Amino acid sequence: MTPRLSPEGFAGLFPVSRETLSRLEAYADLLIRWSARINLVGRDTLADLWRRHLLDSAQLRPLVPHTARNLADLGSGAGFPGLVLAILGVPGVELVEADTRRCAFLREAARITEAAVTIRPCRIAAVPPHPVDVVTARACAPLDRLLDLARPFLAPDTVCLFPKGERFEEELTLARERWTMSVSVEQSLSDRRGVILRLQQVVREPRRH
Repeated sequence: MTPRLSPEGFAGLFPVSRETLSRLEAYADLLIRWSARINLVGRDTLADLWRRHLLDSAQLRPLVPHTARNLADLGSGAGFPGLVLAILGVPGVELVEADTRRCAFLREAARITEAAVTIRPCRIAAVPPHPVDVVTARACAPLDRLLDLARPFLAPDTVCLFPKGERFEEELTLARERWTMSVSVEQSLSDRRGVILRLQQVVREPRRH
């Protein structure tokens, strides 16, 4: 059984400043308090919060291009990975979340961590289309459906970063029936069975008659 990850263990795997670690600790504490009242993440994941959610989100940071000016996080939920990436310095983060109570949590989490984010309290399809440099989403939808949701935010050079589980190859095969894309697969730091899909040049194939 994998031992529970502590804040210090997180910092050992993903070095951050003391100030940044303190902001992440405040976020984690808030999440635990609010989770007693509303469903933010799976209750069974709270025992290893730093591995299952914070490290799982932070590991996307090195994959964000240095030139990125904005990022759309689709179906943000409790802020993973988008809010964590904003705390780690990614600029122009938009958190798209339709659930009213989760949006209330996101506003409070952004306030106490001083994270510069824009919270969009609506369904993904209701956000006005606009291209961004990076699209992220975690546990939002199967890849084929996820690319449909991401399409209004895609430009030719947009990078998509999608954490996926051990059945990612099946999702890729299905998605490639309707999409062309450049794919690289990164091993997850938080789950040996998981990966991060890094997609570029994502284009919807025209319908075949």
